[in-house]
Amino acid sequence: MQYASRTARTPLGWKTIARPGDGARTGAVIAGLLLAVLIAPDRADAEETSKPQPATPELESVYDPYRGMDKDGRIPEVDKAKYVDHPERWRYIPEGRIKPGNFFERFLVSSFAVPLFFHNADVGTGGGLGITDIDFRQQRRREFLGGFFSYTTEGQQSYTARWRRWLKHMDVPGGGVLQEERSFVSAGGGYRKTLTRRFYGIGPATNEDDQTSYTDEVGFADLGLSSSLPGKLDDFVVELAVRGEGHWLDHGRVGGHPSMESPANDPSFPFLFGEAEEVALGWIGGGLRWDTRDSQRNPYRGTAIGGAVDAAVVQTDGEVGATYLIFADQVFPIWPIFHDGGTKDEENPPTDTLALHFESRLSSGDLPFFARPTLGGSEIQRGYIEGRWRDDAVWTAAAEYRFWLLARGFTVWRHIRVERLGAAVFYEVGGVGENGSALFHESLIQSYGVSARVTVERAAIFRADFGFSGEGFNFSAGFGLSF
Repeated sequence: MQYASRTARTPLGWKTIARPGDGARTGAVIAGLLLAVLIAPDRADAEETSKPQPATPELESVYDPYRGMDKDGRIPEVDKAKYVDHPERWRYIPEGRIKPGNFFERFLVSSFAVPLFFHNADVGTGGGLGITDIDFRQQRRREFLGGFFSYTTEGQQSYTARWRRWLKHMDVPGGGVLQEERSFVSAGGGYRKTLTRRFYGIGPATNEDDQTSYTDEVGFADLGLSSSLPGKLDDFVVELAVRGEGHWLDHGRVGGHPSMESPANDPSFPFLFGEAEEVALGWIGGGLRWDTRDSQRNPYRGTAIGGAVDAAVVQTDGEVGATYLIFADQVFPIWPIFHDGGTKDEENPPTDTLALHFESRLSSGDLPFFARPTLGGSEIQRGYIEGRWRDDAVWTAAAEYRFWLLARGFTVWRHIRVERLGAAVFYEVGGVGENGSALFHESLIQSYGVSARVTVERAAIFRADFGFSGEGFNFSAGFGLSF
C-alpha cells in the first residue's frame, strides 16, 4: 500500500496498490513489538494531558487564516523540544490551517475538491477529481479521508478511497498542533481497470521490440499500521499490513503491438498470462527500519536503513510466494544556490538537498508474473516505461540533487498558496537477474533526467519527471517523491 510515498517504505506497496510491493514481517516478535508500541507511554501523549490546551478554534468568533504564520507563507519556528523528543521529526501545523466548521465551511482550507492531473507512459495522461478532507471528523488535522476518481487517455479508469489516522499528535499551547509522521493507521480500497499494461518478458536480455500488452482489472482492500518504537528504540519504525486483491486479465489494447496471450509471441508469454488470468491474492506484510530522517515525505537530512517481507499466503491456486526488500537512504542538506536558506527561527526553511538511495528486491515461491520485482516507471529507473524490466531479483541505486528556485511561493486564490517551486536532477543505475548472485554478472541499466517540483506544504509535493534512457524518453507526473 502506498500510504504516503515510497519514502515511507511501507509494506505491501511502495509502488501501487494494484501491484504487490515490498515489505512484510510476521510472527510473534513483530506482534509483541506492535503491542508494546501501542501500550507504551509516549512523551507527547503524556504531555498532551498535562500541558495547558489552547483555546479551541470552535470557540473563536473569527477565523484568522494567518494565525501562526506570515502572509508570505513563512511559518515562525515553534520550540517543539519543550513538548517532544526528537522535535525535528514532528511537523508543526499552524492554527491558521485548522479552520472550524463542516466540510463546506472549511472548503479550500482543510477540505478540497480539486482536479487531478498525472501522467505515466503505460497508461497515458490522466485527469479526474480528488475529494479530500485533511481534517476529517474535525480532529485538528489528526485524520485524513479522500476519494480519487480518474480516467486516462489510454482508457484506464480508477476509483479509490484512502483513510489515515496519526497516532502521535498533540495541541500546542497558543495554537496549532504537532504531528509525528511515522506513526499512523490506515485503510483503503478501490477498483482499477488498465487496458495497456506492458510485458516484455522475464530477465535482462529482453528487447524493446518484445513489447506486448494486457488488460489488468483489479479490486483491492488494505489495512496498515506504522509506528516508531518507544523509549531508546525510537529510531526504529515497525510496520505491518494486510491486503486482499483480485485480478482479471484480458486482451491488451496497445496499438501496433500484440496482446500478451497471442500464440505468435514467445511460448512463455501466453503460458504466464494463462497462469495469472484470474487470480485472488491475500498478502501479509511487515518491515523494520532504522530511520533518523527529519521527514518521511520530504526529508532534508538523515538516514534510513531497513528491510521488509511481503508474503502472498493466500492464492487462488493454493501456492505461496513472497518478495523481500532491503534499502538504504541518505539525505544531506547542501548550500543553496537560488535562495538564502531562510532564517534560523523558521519552521520549514527552504533547504536544498542531495539524496542517495539503494534498494534490492528478491522474490521466491510461486507468484503471478505481475507480482515479480520490476524496474521502470515513475518511481525507479524513470527513463523507462513501467514494467520494462522484470525478474526474480532487481537492484537500483540513485542520486538526486533537489533545489528550490522560488523559496517563498505565491497566493493562487483566497487561502490557497503555492509554498515553493523547485527542481531536481537525477541519475539511476540498476539491473535485473534470475537470483541475487546473478545481479553481479548482468549488464547495467541506466537512466537520468530532470524534475520540476511544487509544494503547498512540506509534506504535499507534486513532481513532474522527464527521464531519459537508451530506449528514449519517459515522462511521469504525480504526487510524492520517488525516494
